[in-house]
Formats: sequence, C-alpha cells, structure tokens
Amino acid sequence: MAEIKDPENTIILETTKGKVVIQLLPEVAPEHVARIKELAREKAYDGVVFHRVINDFMAQTGDVKFGKKGGESFNPGRAGMGGSEKPDLKAEFSAVSHIRGTCSMARSQNPNSANSQFFICFTDAPWLNKQYSVWGQVIEGMDNVDKIKKGEPVVDPDSIVSMRVAADV
Repeated sequence: MAEIKDPENTIILETTKGKVVIQLLPEVAPEHVARIKELAREKAYDGVVFHRVINDFMAQTGDVKFGKKGGESFNPGRAGMGGSEKPDLKAEFSAVSHIRGTCSMARSQNPNSANSQFFICFTDAPWLNKQYSVWGQVIEGMDNVDKIKKGEPVVDPDSIVSMRVAADV
C-alpha cells in the first residue's frame, strides 16, 4: 500500500473495482478539500455510481442526490444532475495540471457551481487546466480506476463502496 504521510489529507476510496488512495491538496483548493472530507465523513459518497465514464478521458461520480444506490432519490436517468444539500463552492482554479490520476470537481457552465461531483482523469487533459478545481491526486489504485465500466450514461455502473478520510480508519 502507498505510504500515507498525512492521514487527515488522504482519502481511501473503495470502489466496486478495488481500492484507490487519493492525496488531498488543501494548499491548492482548501474549500473543495474541506467539502470532500465533510461528505466522506458523512458517508454521503457510499453507494454513489460512476455515472459518466469516458474512455481515455475521465470517470465522473459524486452525485449524492440522484446517483446514490439505495438513496431515496436514486434515479439512474438523472445521475449527474444532482449534488448535496450544501451550497455550491466558489471556484479554486490553480496552476495544477490535469494529468493521469488528477481528482477535480465537476461543475456546470457556472465556474462557481461545484458541489459534490468529481472526476478522476484517466489521461492528461490540459484543456481542463485553470477551468476546474483540482483537489487531489491518486497515489495508488489507478489500475482500479482504469477498470471502471465506461459509458455515457453507464449501463449497470460501478460505484463507490466507501469513501473515508484515512485518519478516520
């Protein structure tokens, strides 16, 4: 397993394809990191599907409203259109590049609309740089991210089994 140097700023993401360890970047996007940790600690991401997974681009998840299997509002046809009950976040764009393993917030056309959804890049995506808020980097388990079932929308999608702050496990 990857060495976890800062458990308070590391996420352990258990997916239906295996474990993924993500190093958080609070110095880059403090508000986005705080939101990810808050939702992880509430277990809001548990059961959430990867609703949009594009080969050679990224895997998107995090719709805790419509994308949570077993949730009262679960609706596979609407997965990707919801977020949490928390307010949207102000953009925290940075000079950090979107490379393989980058974790970044999804949003609408409004730069200040990130809420709970995020994506993990399969490959370098420089056209996203300075337009999406990067909050983490996969340090272990990209092979498991690569195995996530592809589609737009995904039929019978893979999901997050659990998402925890390493300090809590």
